[in-house]
Amino acid sequence: MKKLKTIIIDDEPDCVKILALQLQQHCDVVEVVATCTDSQLGLLNIQKLKPDLVFLDIEMPRMNGLQLLEQLEEVSFSLVFVTAYDRYAVQAFRYSAIDYLLKPVETDELLDAVQKVSGLHRTSTSQINYLKEQLVEGENKQPSRLALPYQNGVTFVELTSILYCEADSNYTKFTLMDGQTYIVAKTLREIQMTLESSHFLRIHRQFLINLNGIMQVIQKPEGLFVELRNQRCYPVSRSQKDRLIEKMQRP
Repeated sequence: MKKLKTIIIDDEPDCVKILALQLQQHCDVVEVVATCTDSQLGLLNIQKLKPDLVFLDIEMPRMNGLQLLEQLEEVSFSLVFVTAYDRYAVQAFRYSAIDYLLKPVETDELLDAVQKVSGLHRTSTSQINYLKEQLVEGENKQPSRLALPYQNGVTFVELTSILYCEADSNYTKFTLMDGQTYIVAKTLREIQMTLESSHFLRIHRQFLINLNGIMQVIQKPEGLFVELRNQRCYPVSRSQKDRLIEKMQRP
């Protein structure tokens, strides 16, 4: 199996050492070809070594992670940001569909991140640009679009255009208001963590819906259902009945 040439860029030496050790011990598919505590040196190594994967800190002196990426003609590698916790930054990562790890990095989360990026497309410039927009706006503005990485690339959809999301093992099927569908390599749990801060609710273990897409709520002998704009009915689990009613009553 071809190994992923990997570069770690972080201004904290201890973080670099620990991450490199975790990769060496637990990720056979990864070969760390350079570690950098200086962002300028990190940029030079990316240009010289042409890695498959880069772990990149955002907050660094002189040139931060996003400024480093701006110096590249193109991002030709998979990208995983490593950052200290900031809930607005985390929201921006999720809406941009860019992988991230929170410090201190947990080994299980690191393995998940490597597994995700090893079989997917490279991080796109459009994703990075959208991430920058979200980080600049921070808490002042709720994101209006969501990046959907799928087999043929990445598309951005307006949140208002999403009708519902359906669990399909480790994938999620997005169905839009116009009937168009996308299969995304993320679990419904991951999508739920992103969208439930907006006007969405997971009504059932299999379905997450746009509350604005509800036509009517129907009580049947077998339980509660919602009819969406596609004129199909979806079950509401008993545990989510009260949350559905509460959310629908909000302005």
